[in-house]
Amino acid sequence: MVSAPVKIQHNDEWINCKISIDDEKIVIPPPANITIPLKHIVDLEEKKKNTLTIIRKDGSVIDLVSVEKVRFVLKHKILMKCSGYRLMVQFMSPAIRGGVLLTNAAWEKGAIIVLKTGIWCITQNKQICIQIDDVTNIELTKREVSEKPTDVVRIDHLEHHDVVSSFILTQISTLQILHNFLQEATAGIKMEGTELGAMDQQIAMLVYSGMDSSSIQNMLQIQFKEIDHVYDKLINLNMAEVKEIRREVQLTAKGVRYITDATKSGAN
Repeated sequence: MVSAPVKIQHNDEWINCKISIDDEKIVIPPPANITIPLKHIVDLEEKKKNTLTIIRKDGSVIDLVSVEKVRFVLKHKILMKCSGYRLMVQFMSPAIRGGVLLTNAAWEKGAIIVLKTGIWCITQNKQICIQIDDVTNIELTKREVSEKPTDVVRIDHLEHHDVVSSFILTQISTLQILHNFLQEATAGIKMEGTELGAMDQQIAMLVYSGMDSSSIQNMLQIQFKEIDHVYDKLINLNMAEVKEIRREVQLTAKGVRYITDATKSGAN
């Protein structure tokens, strides 16, 4: 059993303690006094800096804070024994960024673990998490492996606002099962019921290409109100998020007086 120093949130406050973890459970000492069987863990998140969020079958949540080395060990033990879809595979992640094959991309032997919020690809020395909410497409396709076309699962997803692709390779007998499971796990990305008009699609495409609101307005020769209306639609459909809020202002009487006085002073 391995012991590690952590901070744990307990009764709305953070306390320092030393937890113990083996291949079957995590033991948190008093005052929390919690034993967590690894097989009872259904999800694992690492969104906040240095913080691991462990979610159990009963819905209870445990937040732990620790250094990277401790978190790595915790994640590995949890991922290999928690309640989730698990399969030994080869993976290449990320393989493509912005349509360009990464020069350092290589196949690695490890495991894929599919949890409620993330698709994890891990080896003894690497842990990669693809957030379910960031997945844009799952498909069964072919990839050149050892100089011959081979069936693989391709996962397209967002990473730091770039579209990247990862590949999963395993025995053909289980590849279709993996593909179907990933399709079910990412069912939220399906487009049924998402209807956009021609102008909506055009603006969405320009946003995707990296244009800002002013550039879109100049290109399409439309009012900002029309663009804002489309943005609202995209946000409501969960197809976009607010990056920054552009403010429009008009001067008050005090502001007008200041500019008027400044203009008079400049004329003199």
